[in-house]
Amino acid sequence: MATESSSKSRPEISTFKGQDRALRAGRLGTGGLLLSVLAATAPLMVVAGVMPTTFAVMGIVGQPLLYVVLGLVLVLFSVGYAEMSRHVHNAGAFYAYISRGLGGTAGASAALVALVAYNALQVGIYGIFGFEVSGLFATYADLSVAWWIPALVAALVVGALGWLKIDVNARVLGVLLVVEVALVVIFDVAAVADPAAQGLSLHAFNPDTLSGAGVGTALCFCIAAFLGFEQAPVYAEETSRPHILVPRVMFLAVGGVAVFFALSSWALTVATGPSAVVAESQKQSAGLLFGLTESRLGGTFTDVLHVLFVTGMFAAMLSFHNVVARYAFAMGREGLLPAAFGRTNSASGAPGTGSLLQTAVSVVVVVVFAIADDKPTGDPTVPVLHLFTWFGNIGSLGVILLMAAASASVIAFFVRRGAAGAQAWRLVTSALAGIALLVIAVYTVKDFDVLVGAGPGSALSWVLPGIIGLAVVVGLAQGLLLRARRPEAHARIGLGNEAFQLEKAAGEAS
Repeated sequence: MATESSSKSRPEISTFKGQDRALRAGRLGTGGLLLSVLAATAPLMVVAGVMPTTFAVMGIVGQPLLYVVLGLVLVLFSVGYAEMSRHVHNAGAFYAYISRGLGGTAGASAALVALVAYNALQVGIYGIFGFEVSGLFATYADLSVAWWIPALVAALVVGALGWLKIDVNARVLGVLLVVEVALVVIFDVAAVADPAAQGLSLHAFNPDTLSGAGVGTALCFCIAAFLGFEQAPVYAEETSRPHILVPRVMFLAVGGVAVFFALSSWALTVATGPSAVVAESQKQSAGLLFGLTESRLGGTFTDVLHVLFVTGMFAAMLSFHNVVARYAFAMGREGLLPAAFGRTNSASGAPGTGSLLQTAVSVVVVVVFAIADDKPTGDPTVPVLHLFTWFGNIGSLGVILLMAAASASVIAFFVRRGAAGAQAWRLVTSALAGIALLVIAVYTVKDFDVLVGAGPGSALSWVLPGIIGLAVVVGLAQGLLLRARRPEAHARIGLGNEAFQLEKAAGEAS
C-alpha cells in the first residue's frame, strides 16, 4: 500500500505543470464559504418537503428531537474531520482524506462514490424543481409547461454559473439563502405566536416520541437535511486560510443546521398541534407549510414562499454542481479521470471541464426521465416520486458511507503518524461517529423501499442502493489497477495541490 503521507516521495511522483492544475486561492472568506455549503441544505425545501414527508410516512412526532440527535452525531464526526482539514487541503475532500488514512486504493473507491453520490443529489433536485416551476406557470400564468423544460433550462443556467469565479457563485447563493432562511424564521415566529389548540407544547422533544420501528428510517430521512456541511473542505484550496476557515465553517454549519431544523420542525408541530401533525402531513403532504402560512401570514406571503421554494432548490443545485465539478477536477489532477478534467478555466479559475461533465450528466438524466414520462404536466410521479426521490436517496446513502469511511480514515491517519496519544479524544469522537453513521447506513439500505416509496419486494430496494455498491467495487478495481500498472499515479491519490507545490518549489530550487 502506498504511503501517501511520506513527504520524501512526493517530489518524485508529482507530474503537475502549470497554474491551471491549481484552484485560485483567496477567493472565499468565512461568509462566502459558509453560504456556499449551507445553500446545499436547501432549508425551505427541507421544511416544506422533507419534514412533512417524514411526519407522514414514519408517523413519528419527535422529528425535532431527531435533528438534535443527528446534530450531535455530526458534531462528533466534524471533530476529527475538521482536524484532517488542517493537514490536507484538497478539492477531493472525502476521497483525499480517505486515501491519506486508508491508502490510495480506498481513496480511488471513495472518489468514484463521491462523484456518483453528489451527481445523484444534484440531478435529483431537477425533478422537483421542474415540477414546482411547472406548477407556478399553471397557477400564475395559466400556462401548461412540461416539467422537463424548466429543468433543462435550469441545468444550462447552473452550468453557465459553474464557469464563473467561485466568489460570484457565493454571492448568488448567499442572496437566495438569506431570503429563504428569513421567510422560514418568519413562519416559525408566526407559529409560536399563534399556536394550535395544544399551545406551545414541547411534546415533540420528548424521547418517548421516538419509540417505534420507524426511528431508524426517520433518521435516514432527516440526515439528508444536513448534507452540505461536509462540503467545506472541497473549497479549501480557494480560501486564504483553510486550516482556520474550513473547521470554523463546518462547526457553524452543522450547529446552525441542527438548531434551525429542530426549531422549524417544532414550529410545524406547534402550528398544527403535536397530536395532529402526522394526520395533517398525510393529508396535505408538501402543502402543509403553505397552508399554515396562508392562514397566519396571508396569501401574498405564501405566494412569495412558493417562489422562494423554487429559488432555494436552484441554490442547492448550484451548490452541488460546484462540488461535483471540484471532485472531477481533483480526480483529473490525480489520474482518476482523464487529465482534461484536472485543469481550470484560465479566465475564472473554475474547474470548467468538471462543470461541463456535471451539466452533461444532468441534461442526459433529465432527458431520459422526460422520455419516460407520458404525463409531463401536473403529475409528480416521474419528476418527484422517481427522479427526485430515487436519486436523492442514492446520493444520501453514498455520502453517509463516505462520512463513515472518513471517520475511520481519521483514526488511521493519526495512528500512522504516531499522533494517536495527542489526538486521542478526536479519535474517540471519530469512532463514535463512525459507528453511528454505519448504523444509519444499514437502516438506509434495509428500508430503501420505504425511502423511495417502492412496494415490499420491489427490485428498486436493491437496484438503487446497488448503484453505490457498484461505485465502491469499480473504484476499488481502478485503484488496484493503478497500483499495479501506474504506481506513480496511485501514490499521487490524495496529494492534490501539494504535489504541484512541491514540484514548483523543487523547480525553483534547481
